[in-house]
Amino acid sequence: MSASINSGPQVAVVTGASRGAGKGIALALGQSGATVYVTGRSRRSSDSPYGGTVAETAALIDEAGGKSVAVAVDHADDEAVAELFARVERDHGRLDILVNNAAQVLNAPPPGRFWEQPLEAADLITVGLRSHYVASFHAAPLLIANGRGLIVNTGHYGAVAYHLGPAYGAQKAGADKMAADMAKDLRPHNVAAVSIWMGGLDTERARAHFATLPAEARPTNRRESTQFTGRVISALYTADDLMQLSGRALIGAELGAHLGITDIDGSTPLSLRYALGGPPELHPSLS
Repeated sequence: MSASINSGPQVAVVTGASRGAGKGIALALGQSGATVYVTGRSRRSSDSPYGGTVAETAALIDEAGGKSVAVAVDHADDEAVAELFARVERDHGRLDILVNNAAQVLNAPPPGRFWEQPLEAADLITVGLRSHYVASFHAAPLLIANGRGLIVNTGHYGAVAYHLGPAYGAQKAGADKMAADMAKDLRPHNVAAVSIWMGGLDTERARAHFATLPAEARPTNRRESTQFTGRVISALYTADDLMQLSGRALIGAELGAHLGITDIDGSTPLSLRYALGGPPELHPSLS
């Protein structure tokens, strides 16, 4: 049984949705009936070696029967982010869901230890962590005005396991703790904040990387679709236990199983908890 929510279509903002996880999450939310504001820097497919634009994602949502609003936003630009949420307020006066996914990740970084990498790797902490804070800052009043809301930071096992180096680890661990602290502040207003850890995703970036590997070195395990996390978010928002789960870092595969959500091909993604670790327990002060 679903909890009572604001009548009418849900309104969602998904940042970093030109491609990859953000694109799939935005599409899944649109397919669920939400009006989705799709943000990202890419205006032309050539803006990234992996293709994709905010307009292309928006078109897919519309083709699937949803409603989209494509907004080109550089999430390093605080004024542009403020204007994004001012637009949402003008259009709807409220917000149901914010998904913080924008991240400035190096394209095909050279191998090496962190001091051998380009210093720009640390930009992930600006667009990927600080940007989550800025978007949430502007979204919070709209979520509160709605009477029910959800902030999701897209997360990964790299918060507790070594994956792609210290900048990536700091961003993921920081996003988890940020969600926990925001949940504490938002709880009296019936607004939840969580981090959802995604598994290995079938993204444009992943496909491009695997194509460079010898056939025998390419992984053969099933990867999560980028839409799976969006399906989970849609179900979580209407779940009776939304506020009980608020503040936690949640493994998407486990949360999907809890909510009865499968991937787009009907498969059930597997948790990697026992291979890569699980979210740490929160201090009682965060309850």
